[in-house]
Amino acid sequence: MKYISIIFFILGLGFIGYSSYQIWDSKSEQKAALQRAEQLVTNKEREDVEANTGPILFKPEVGEEIGLLSLPKIDATLPIVEGVDEDELKKGVGHYAGTSFPSEQGQIVLSGHRDTVFRRMGELEIGDELLVKMPYGDYTYIIEETEIVSADDLTVIRPDHDEEMLTVTTCYPFRYVGDAPDRYIIYAKPKQDSNAS
Repeated sequence: MKYISIIFFILGLGFIGYSSYQIWDSKSEQKAALQRAEQLVTNKEREDVEANTGPILFKPEVGEEIGLLSLPKIDATLPIVEGVDEDELKKGVGHYAGTSFPSEQGQIVLSGHRDTVFRRMGELEIGDELLVKMPYGDYTYIIEETEIVSADDLTVIRPDHDEEMLTVTTCYPFRYVGDAPDRYIIYAKPKQDSNAS
């Protein structure tokens, strides 16, 4: 019995150590991605992008930082990374490849983990602002609707949407342990007096 207790104790320490490393590694990746994203949207970089490509020809590679998502209500600024696989979501908020970018007429889909970048997403309410900074301009969106859907419901992604709409998704319930069964969705429309700068 004594040996079994020791084995469980060692396994427990190993699990705690591994979990601590994962948290540290994720925070390091996010910090580095945030620095790269902030540099990308600085005025000098922005001028280069506007002069050479503009929003129409903006074609990032999967894994690249492409901008910043700011949530003023909860005082959060997060890097946006192209792609939504685990490698990208480890760095920050993922942009679904194939969906639109700000200033394009279509649906922009961003996704993030509820236990990292979107820990406080449940505090956001209808009427709150979401700010997206891209290399070619800044865009403000107002939350108009939220909903909870099944984790396998892909109808929230509508690439053929004919007007600009920002859709932000994360797992739900927020405090669920393990693979959450649902998704929490925020729909936001461009602020009427918002113009790219």
